[in-house]
Formats: sequence, C-alpha cells, structure tokens
Amino acid sequence: MTDGIDDSTSEAPPGSAADEAAPEYDDTAIRFLEALWGEGFLSPGGPDEVRRVVADVDFAGKRVLDIGCGSGGITLFLAREYEPAKIVGYDVEQPVVDLATRRAREQGLDGIARFVRSEPGPLPFPVESFDIVFSKDALIHVSDKETLFRDIFRLLRPGGRFAASDWLTSHDGAPSEAMRAYLAAEGLSFGMASAARYERAMAQAGFVDIRTVNRNEWYREVARGELERLTGPLYASVAEAVGADYVDKNIRTWSAMQTVLDSGEHCPTHVFGARPAA
Repeated sequence: MTDGIDDSTSEAPPGSAADEAAPEYDDTAIRFLEALWGEGFLSPGGPDEVRRVVADVDFAGKRVLDIGCGSGGITLFLAREYEPAKIVGYDVEQPVVDLATRRAREQGLDGIARFVRSEPGPLPFPVESFDIVFSKDALIHVSDKETLFRDIFRLLRPGGRFAASDWLTSHDGAPSEAMRAYLAAEGLSFGMASAARYERAMAQAGFVDIRTVNRNEWYREVARGELERLTGPLYASVAEAVGADYVDKNIRTWSAMQTVLDSGEHCPTHVFGARPAA
C-alpha cells in the first residue's frame, strides 16, 4: 500500500486475462495515434485541449486520478505543468501502462506520477482517495455511465472536482446508419451516450455544479485536418512505421467519422462536476 492506494493493481500477473486478451491499444495503435497526435497522446488536441479542460481546476498539492491514461502523455503533462502532489494514471490495458511507467521514469516524474492497471470494472482505489478525477476521451469505453459516475463520485473527497473530455453522441437510442458505419470502422469498445445522459448519471450519483460543453465545432475542423495529413504529408512516414494497410484502414475510419462530425451526431464534449463539500 502507498498513500492508501494498492500498488498490486499496477501489473497483470503472467497468464492473466489481460495477457490473453488482445489489447485494443497495442503497440501498432500507439505508434499510429502518437504519430498523429503527439508522443503520449492517444486522443486529439494535444496539450492545448487538455489546458482547456482543466482551465478552472487547481491541481497544486492535490491528489489526482487520470482515468484511461493510455501511454501516459497527459498524465505526465499534468504532473509537469500543474504541480499535483501525486497523480495516478489508470488504464485497463498493460501495453500502455508499461510504456507510461517507462516514460515517467525516463522523465524523472516517477516520484509524482505512477500508473495502475486492473481489469475493467470498479476502479481499484479506496473511498475518497482523490481531490481531482480527470479523464480525456476514455469514458467512451464504459457503456454503463450510471455505475461509472457512482464509482467516480465514491473516489472523490468532499469538495473534489471532476473534469473530463469524452466522445458523446447528440442523442440516445439507435444510432444513425452513418454512425453505425463509423462505429464498425473503429472496431473499438465504444459505449457512446448523450450529454443529457451524462448529466443525469452525474446528478443521480450526487455530483453538483454539473456542466457540459459541446466541442463538435472544434473537432469537426481538427479531424478534417487530420484526414488531410493522413492522406498527404504524413502518409509515407506513418505507413513506414505501422504499415500501409493500417494507415488505409484508419483513413477509412476518419472518413466515416467526418460524416458523423459534420452531421453533429458525434459530439466530443467537456464534462464537469464536483462532489459537495462536507
């Protein structure tokens, strides 16, 4: 045990389900996404978009959880730039946690930042462990938003803050044909929901000061530029790194995504809330 958090969750034992199941974000996926979005970033916008999400959050001297930390770039960015006392990056996949742990050590941040892996399900931390819970485009992988937000609320100390970005839809219920085509092209475990459902789930969990900010207009244009780079100046170098077939598959995915961004059905969104003070 360290600072009330069980270190035993940081590695998967040999032969575990984590070893047997193929990760969605394997080495090839990491190399591809980082070529597009920058080292350590497995979602769009880089440091500037992270700064927008946390603009009103004071990290200094706080204990922070980053849910869905991926290969650690955002966790380590927060550790460097915002001076938390401790920050824990959490993910369900071993390859990204291993890479993030190595990067923390290489950057001399392993005294502040550490990385934890566990099976999908309840977050493996004690009640009221954190002052701030952050996430960047990772909660989309959890379909049960109601249970998720009850769990996040459980981890926050009284007065604690939640600040996140995530990929939402404009409505609940059956997706459009274009959205179904995009989700099939992604081939990932996406459980998308609307801002209204997020807000209801957070309110039911006990959050106050709930707020969502639709970022579709921003990402609609950013994604268009990403697609232009993939089909143009980035193609050769990324194809050399991950293979032309992999790049071609993702060009098809980005094209399908652009359709649902342009229609407004795909809504990257900032999500905020707080646990009431005691």
